[in-house]
Amino acid sequence: MKFGRRAPLISVVVPVYDVEAYLPEALDSVLAQTHRELEVVVVDDGSTDDSGRIADAYAARDPRVRVVHTDNHGLGAARNEGIRHATGALLTFADSDDVVPPDSYRVLLHQLRRTGGDFVTGSVARWEGGQLVEPPWMRRLHRPRAAYFIEQHPEILGDVFAWNKLFRRSFWDDAGLAWPEGIRYEDQPTTTRAYIASRRFGVVPDVVYHWRIRHDGTSITQQRSSLADLRDRWQTKRMSLATVRDFGSDKVTRVFVDKVLAGDLPRYFTEIPGCSDEWWGLLVAGVREFWGERTLAGSGLPPVQRLTGWLVGQDRRADAELVMRYVAEHGGPVPRVPSPQGPRIDVPGLDPSSVDPAALALRDHELRG
Repeated sequence: MKFGRRAPLISVVVPVYDVEAYLPEALDSVLAQTHRELEVVVVDDGSTDDSGRIADAYAARDPRVRVVHTDNHGLGAARNEGIRHATGALLTFADSDDVVPPDSYRVLLHQLRRTGGDFVTGSVARWEGGQLVEPPWMRRLHRPRAAYFIEQHPEILGDVFAWNKLFRRSFWDDAGLAWPEGIRYEDQPTTTRAYIASRRFGVVPDVVYHWRIRHDGTSITQQRSSLADLRDRWQTKRMSLATVRDFGSDKVTRVFVDKVLAGDLPRYFTEIPGCSDEWWGLLVAGVREFWGERTLAGSGLPPVQRLTGWLVGQDRRADAELVMRYVAEHGGPVPRVPSPQGPRIDVPGLDPSSVDPAALALRDHELRG
């Protein structure tokens, strides 16, 4: 689809559930975009606070806002419902507790036009404690400003987010994209399918989204110690890996398994000390399922996380707890020592002779760090 001189309509789907404290700032940021041709579809997913009334008030004073009220069905279902009401040639998403910088949609649209891609993605800054920080891995994935097909840039599969992307609606529909419902971490299966299905996608280095990290326990990403959370994580990984394998590229599959699929495991490893037996068993089962005999020693994780992953795969709970407690207590890199195989990490109390040398080894770029 080509766009003429007139600015195309961008449909912004905003799912909402019990976010009365954050919703006005989120909607204000969307409505303040320098790209003015917007249709903001707010889906009130059965909120029990004033979120629905706040959204209705915005719709009453700005004709670009429409509100759909539904029973509570979860984030994926709310996004899908919003898509059904969206009429724009372009489609994007914003979560109701985040902020969209004012020039984001103009920047994304310019790159979409320039590249002729099916969608475009930009970088993200995490908004934590009042400070905005662009994660180094996001900065790396989104440079330079360019267009790719997936075999040229498979590591971009690590950018799993829904809300830093602008899609052509025709591509979204033709590819049969939708968000999984009734499961957490629904972003990854759908964004993986988008990358794999696209003929070309654009990338911009600009930070186009401010992601709020909440620590009040209300955000699903702050509930990693629960069995339900870990089950959903493994399931969305399973769905995403199936899409990549079906694509049939050894290169893309290898990068995905080593550098993308393992990327969020450190946040689960921190939950090992004090975890339940059932949670530990589920963690071991997932690590063995996805990394098997190759183990996480060969992954792109940082050194101490590769070691922890290897220990998890061997079902060595006490040693994995020892490593994670040491990291929590001391912070920073673990000690490094020489060995016949080359420099390696050393965690006091862990017998190195009982560990695969590959799980302790430091790589060349890590020695330079």
